[in-house]
Amino acid sequence: MLKKIDGFIIALICVIVFAWFIPISDHTINTNLETITDIGISLIFLFYGLKLSPKEMKMGLANYKLHILIQATTFLLFPLLILCLLPLVSNSDLQILWMALFFMAALPSTVSSSVVMVSIAKGNIPAAIFNASLSGLLGVIITPLWVAIFMTTSDHQFSITDSVVSLILKIILPVCIGLVLNKRLGHIAQNNKRALTLFDKSVILTIVYHSFSNSFSSNIFGNFKVSYIIYTLIITIGIFIMVYFISNYVALKLGFSREDRITASFCGSKKSLVHGSVMAKVLFKDIPSQGVFIVPIMIYHSIQLVIISFIAQKEERNTQKIKD
Repeated sequence: MLKKIDGFIIALICVIVFAWFIPISDHTINTNLETITDIGISLIFLFYGLKLSPKEMKMGLANYKLHILIQATTFLLFPLLILCLLPLVSNSDLQILWMALFFMAALPSTVSSSVVMVSIAKGNIPAAIFNASLSGLLGVIITPLWVAIFMTTSDHQFSITDSVVSLILKIILPVCIGLVLNKRLGHIAQNNKRALTLFDKSVILTIVYHSFSNSFSSNIFGNFKVSYIIYTLIITIGIFIMVYFISNYVALKLGFSREDRITASFCGSKKSLVHGSVMAKVLFKDIPSQGVFIVPIMIYHSIQLVIISFIAQKEERNTQKIKD
C-alpha cells in the first residue's frame, strides 16, 4: 500500500517540477491540453457511474444516522474548522492560501481509498460505498456553493451558475450515463479497476501539470513562501486529527456499532484529490492562481492515506483479537 501511495505522490511532485521548468507557452498546446483534460474528466465520472451499483445504493439508504454524520462531517465540520482560521488571514498571499484550504475543506470524500481502508479495518463496507458515492454527487452542488460565498466577495470573478452547470455537464451527466449503462457494461468496469485507477491518476497528473504550468507562467508562486507550505502541512494534519476524533466521538455517543464507527471516522475524514483537481479546473478556470488551490488537497491526500493506512491496520489487528 505505501509503495503505491509513494509512487503517486512522487509522480505529483515530478509533474509540478516539470511544469516549473517546462511551462506551457504555446496557446494552441494549452487549448488542446485543456480539451484533453475535459474529455478525461468526463470519462473518469462515466466509469465512476459504471462502477456504481444501484442495488447497493438502495441497500445503503436504511442507516440514515450514519449517513447524516458522515455527510455533516464532510460538508459542515471541515469548512467550519477552516473558517475559524479566517481572522488570522492578514495579507493577500495568506488570503489565497486560506481560500485554497477552504476549498479543500469543502470537497467531497474520496471513494476508492475510503472503501479500501474501511475494508482493511473491518468496518461497514456497504455503508462506506454508499456514503463515498453520495458524497461525490452532493459535492458537485455543495462545494461550489461554499466556494461562492467567499469568491464572490473577492477580487476574482466567480459565477456560481456557470460553475454548477459546468460541473453538471462534466460530472453529473457522465455519472448518470454510467448508471444507466451499469447493467450492461458494469462488469467491464469492475473487471478493469486497476486500469481505470491508472487512467484516473493519469488525468489528475495532466490536470496538475496544466494548472501549475499556468500558475508558474503567471508568476503566481513568486511571493509564495516555503513557510506557507509548512503552514499548510501543519493545518492539514491538525484538521485531519480533529475531524477523525470528533467523528469517532460523536459516533460513540450515538451508540454506533464498532463497524459503523470505523466507517464514520474513515469516510468523514477523507477528501477527494480527483474531485479537487477536477473542481479546481472548473471553478478557478480563469484565475491564474489555479495551481495554488490544488496544493492543500495534494498535501492532505498524502497525509490521509499514510495515517489512515496505519489506523486501518491497527483496527484490523484489534478485530482479530476480539475474534480470538
